[in-house]
Amino acid sequence: MPYRAPADEFRFLLRHVVDFDQVAATDRFADATEDTVQAILTEAGRMCEDVLAPLQRQGDLHPARLENGVVRTSPGFAEGYRAIAEGGWVAIAAPSEYGGMGLPMVLTTAVNEMMSSACLSLQLSPLMTQGQIDALENHASEEILNRYLPKMISGEWAGTMNLTEPQAGSDVGALRTRAEPNCDGSYSISGQKIFISWADNDFTENVCHLVLARLPGAVAGTKGISLFLVPRHLPDESGAPGKANSLRVVSLEHKMGLHGSPTAVMEYDNATGWLVGEEHDGMRAMFTMMNNARLGVGVQGIGVAEAACQHALTYAMDRRQGSSPLSGDAATGAIIDHADVRRMLATMKAETSAARAIALANAVAIDMARATGDAGWAARAAFLTPITKAFGTRTGVAVADLGVQVHGGMGYIEETGAAQYLRDVRVTAIYEGTNGIQAMDLAGRKLMDGGEAAFALIDEIQNRAEAARDRLPDLASPVWQAAELLREATEWALAQTDMNERFAGAMPFLLGWARVLGGHFHLAAALAEDKTGSAGHRKRLARFYITRLLPEHGTLLTQATAGTDDLYTLTPEDLTA
Repeated sequence: MPYRAPADEFRFLLRHVVDFDQVAATDRFADATEDTVQAILTEAGRMCEDVLAPLQRQGDLHPARLENGVVRTSPGFAEGYRAIAEGGWVAIAAPSEYGGMGLPMVLTTAVNEMMSSACLSLQLSPLMTQGQIDALENHASEEILNRYLPKMISGEWAGTMNLTEPQAGSDVGALRTRAEPNCDGSYSISGQKIFISWADNDFTENVCHLVLARLPGAVAGTKGISLFLVPRHLPDESGAPGKANSLRVVSLEHKMGLHGSPTAVMEYDNATGWLVGEEHDGMRAMFTMMNNARLGVGVQGIGVAEAACQHALTYAMDRRQGSSPLSGDAATGAIIDHADVRRMLATMKAETSAARAIALANAVAIDMARATGDAGWAARAAFLTPITKAFGTRTGVAVADLGVQVHGGMGYIEETGAAQYLRDVRVTAIYEGTNGIQAMDLAGRKLMDGGEAAFALIDEIQNRAEAARDRLPDLASPVWQAAELLREATEWALAQTDMNERFAGAMPFLLGWARVLGGHFHLAAALAEDKTGSAGHRKRLARFYITRLLPEHGTLLTQATAGTDDLYTLTPEDLTA
């Protein structure tokens, strides 16, 4: 079905909900005027609708394949990628001195969501490149920056990240890939990596791999890991791709979804690479790329949620089945008239809107931190990142699943396209750090400031709710109360000296935060709409969210503060009984 880019929704959220004006008011992002924002959203939206959306089904039916050591991509993907690269959509936030637009991460976030809605399999390629650009900009030498960044920003070259090995998944410190120094300042990289997204393609001149490896004599664990840039083809003196490097795609995985995105096993056999950052400091450099990608992956989930929502709504408005409360007994009504279908569609819409606002607020914090150097903004960005990643991807999975349900039996039939959204998005809750790891990060590392960033957000939520009491008391009061319970749960977490007590409820803790933030942003949208006197659909959606979905925060936060006793009194024998 056709995809419609929600450009108007982005404009409303930027102006009225996440306070993008403060980003545009900084010296660094002064070029992000209202006209610029509108032009980017309009043009990127048109490209997603006209060029990328038709590729969604092509990638699923005609997967990427490995032929004689070369990855052959799905029909139309080369043309789709060319539209992304030539439009400058790879490098919206990349530094202007190397050819990027130098615009805020908020705009990258909006465009990435639209591309994910249109064709997630293809969007994953520029997302990897964006993350590598960020890592190189912050950690690489001037020589590497001058040679690689312009090519990656233009889209002529693509980027990947290589972390995982068969024995080293979430435990990255267990990796075995080796790096031996050469006499010319380069290194020889040997080892095998798995689950490498877009490890190769047939539409860019070069593919540049960021590879984690261990130098001779390095200590065990993550503190002994270094990061290396290893290109598919070694640049010659002119900077053009020269001879092939000593690396290869061993195989492509047969996956549940994302068939158009090649996920490879990679082998490095004394491949030539260059150190990025300092020796034994590779994880710090790689985390720059990973945090960029975590925001991006959360947005992938939101993008699929938007597409699945549009898909289900169109079907529900067209599908006529039985009499309904709105059609009368004598007529056959559209299934959208049925209360339970209406509930599912409203849930899909409200959840997608909440997740989108959280992601945009996360991007605003990143932009403000970069523009001002303020530690408070940096702490907010760090705090929101695991929530964006985990809740955004969970929303994608849940909304796509509801989309199948709305379709009924036809949702289980592949030709309708509803099932593909669910198959494609499912992995987003796993890669770039599983959602459980994101939750433990939030409950652990992100509270190491004594809860300063958390409490600043809670104060902001309650202040907005207090200010809205006169206009929207029925919406403002539940949000204020929810934030108070969130404060108590956060205080409980901070009081736990045994981190496992926090980790036992880390996921409901994160989801409780997402629920309350969702109510906060829905209230902001309703309040802005109330003040402008516009149509009122956001106020109605906010009422649905705050009445039906926000109350889940109570149960979630009860679970979050339950500790470990009930988990560890259960034995493996109990679970197999």
